[in-house]
Formats: sequence, structure tokens, C-alpha cells
Amino acid sequence: MIRVGIIGYGYWGINLLRNFINAADCTVTAVCDARTERLQAAQKVHYSLTVFTDVDTFMSQAPVDAVVIATPVFLHFSLAKKALLAGKHVLVEKPLTASVSEAHELVELSLKHNLVLAVDHTFLFTGSVQKIKTCVELGELGALQYFDSTRINLGLFQPDVNVIWDLAPHDISILNYLVPERPVSVVCTGQAHTKSGLENIAYLTLNYASNFIAHFTCSWISPLKIRRILIGGDKKMCLYDDVEPTEKIKIYDTGFKANTESEKHQMLIDYRVGDIFIPKIPQNEALASMANDFVQAILHQRKPLVDGMAGLEVVSILEAAQKSIELGGKEIKL
Repeated sequence: MIRVGIIGYGYWGINLLRNFINAADCTVTAVCDARTERLQAAQKVHYSLTVFTDVDTFMSQAPVDAVVIATPVFLHFSLAKKALLAGKHVLVEKPLTASVSEAHELVELSLKHNLVLAVDHTFLFTGSVQKIKTCVELGELGALQYFDSTRINLGLFQPDVNVIWDLAPHDISILNYLVPERPVSVVCTGQAHTKSGLENIAYLTLNYASNFIAHFTCSWISPLKIRRILIGGDKKMCLYDDVEPTEKIKIYDTGFKANTESEKHQMLIDYRVGDIFIPKIPQNEALASMANDFVQAILHQRKPLVDGMAGLEVVSILEAAQKSIELGGKEIKL
């Protein structure tokens, strides 16, 4: 039985506590939060919890084998490092850290101490993304050509990170999970419309050595909530719409073929528009699958679905995107 402790009982900590309570081979024994009212709320949900307001006391006294961190991004590194040095397995809310150097250090510590380091990129555990992964691996879409993501809504403005660090990790993690090729450069532009100076709208493009390309639109200032990804292959194309209550995935038997007519030196495009297939998607709760994966990775000493290296890859793209924004949209090599 793996004993789990949670640091941070805010919006996401509530969801994490509920799912780890219900996870197999696991018991939640402690929660740490500086706010006593949040600890009282946690104990109403799970009366046997040991609660702590001080992180250092939690690390030294909490009866836990693994620590789940659900705090603002700027605290991820320091808390995860303390937990790893205390011999605890660690799961960190996305993104893993606020810098590549911090992520590298956490990965090295986890390897040195033979501890599981996982990142809560929740969408990878959804039935939708798992279905798309199967389609890609079976070659149903053909050779992938593009990945186009739109993740926009009105708020919530984050106090410590911009819209890229807040929203893009979801879709970058999905991209990296589906596409084995890694990008060679990043171009990103964005604007801040508040006194905080944090960009609330941004556009990110990833370039690849092949002809594949990925683009992300992120915004906190849209009147519409859109969570949509288009994935194009040379055989079929896929639409993933997470806002849709039931028909989250649609596979389009649509494509094109380009032929050069040598005599006229013109490009002729043959379009193919066929049927639309809507696969049945398992209605599992992604967080429940994530919690179970983390616990089983510890029990069986195996790599979790989203390990520290996967988290590091996402952070490296985010850091390069931030640098590109600061340099006015300059291309940054990865």
C-alpha cells in the first residue's frame, strides 16, 4: 500500500485528493497547506488525514511514501526537490518546473535516488487522446503533416505565469505523446493587456526537420471557450474537440495529393473528401487513470506514462517560447 501526501489543497488539490482516495493500492495519509481553512476542508472530506501547515515539518513527519504537488508553478521545483531528497516519490502538477535547469535537476535527483518522478499532464490519460494515439500508431491517419491547437477562454488570469505557461502545456504534452519527432525551433509572439505584464494571448509555432509543423493559439481574453486540436495526415484527418460532451473525436476520410504537371509547371491538387467516423470513447476520469498509473509505477518500479523527461521536454519548449516572445518573435533553436 502506497501512502500518499498532497501539498496544496486548492482547486486542483481537491480533485487530486478525491482521485487518490479512490485509487487502488493507495491511501492518502496527509495534506499540507499554509491555509488552515483549507486543511479543515480536507479533513471534512477525509477525516483521518494528518494535516500540516509547514512544508519542512510535512517532509520530516508526514507518514507518506509519495508526495503530490499542486501549488503555483514557482514552488514546484523547491517542493519536489525537498521531497526527492527526503526519499519520496513525486508527482507534480503541470508544468514540471519554471525552467529547464530546474527540470534537469529534478530528473537527475529522481534517477540518482531511484524514485518515480511523474508530471500531471492529465489529458494524456483521457480516452480521447488514447484513441488518437492508437489511430496514429496503426497508421490510420498516414504520415502526419500538421498539429493545430486552439485553447482559448475568458480568464482565468494567473498571477505568476503567462498564458503560454498556463494553457500550452496541455497541448504540447499531447503533441509530444502523439508525434515521436521532436521540434528543432520555436517561434512565439504574445501580448500583455494588463499591468501585470504577463501575456494573456499568444501564438506559438514549432518547426521540425521534416515537413511537419505544429501551431498553438492560447488566450485568456476570448469570449468563447474552445478546446480544439486538428491533426492532419496524408490519409485522414482528426478533430479532437474536448468541449463536445460526447462526440469528442471525429476522423475525416479527407486528404489531398499534389502532382506537378511538368509541361505547364503547375501544381495540381487532387482533393479527397469522404466519410466522417465518430469513434466511441471510454468515459473514464483522466485523473483517476493518472493517479492509478503513478501508484502502479511506484509499486512495480516502472516508468510512469508521463515521467520527468516528458515533463522536461515540455518545459524546454515553454522556456524557448518565452525567450522568443521577449525577443519579439525571434526563432529560437532547441
